[in-house]
Amino acid sequence: MNSPAADVVRLLTVRGETLAVAESLTGGLVAAEITTIPGASKAFRGSVTAYATDLKHGLLAVDADLLAAHGAVDAQVAAQMAAGVRKALGADWGIATTGVAGPDPQDGQPVGTVFVAVDGPFGADSGSAGGGKVEALRLNGDRAEIRRESVRSVLALLLTELVGEHAGNERAQDTEQNGGF
Repeated sequence: MNSPAADVVRLLTVRGETLAVAESLTGGLVAAEITTIPGASKAFRGSVTAYATDLKHGLLAVDADLLAAHGAVDAQVAAQMAAGVRKALGADWGIATTGVAGPDPQDGQPVGTVFVAVDGPFGADSGSAGGGKVEALRLNGDRAEIRRESVRSVLALLLTELVGEHAGNERAQDTEQNGGF
């Protein structure tokens, strides 16, 4: 059985697409997971670990007013991080993690509050609003467990999008081959 990171690298490579990663609470763990896969350089552009809130604005173009109003642990912040890293690093896909791994709450959010996001070249029929998708998580466990599960979750979200788009393309091709029915 392949790992989610291996599946992501394989699918991106087959499609000729690239990935960029923006991380906060995971501190580089997503990029590390991806780069353990042989051949990752064919699809992985790079990552930005924007741990400090001001870097989310300065490096990833997250709206400063949004950060001031809601803090860094927010669904819109995650979405903007994914879109920002995608643009900054010139990738087809961007993924992001932001949240609270502990030991203390942050920005009024309890430990275990995590947002993961994906931004990519979504088709018109993808069901995606605004070019990206965000998943809100409430994770249990210690700091290490929350960070590990955040890595797994963001890769799973990307994998779902990649498989969904691939399946959608296959359905369209099958329909064309069968006379458009």
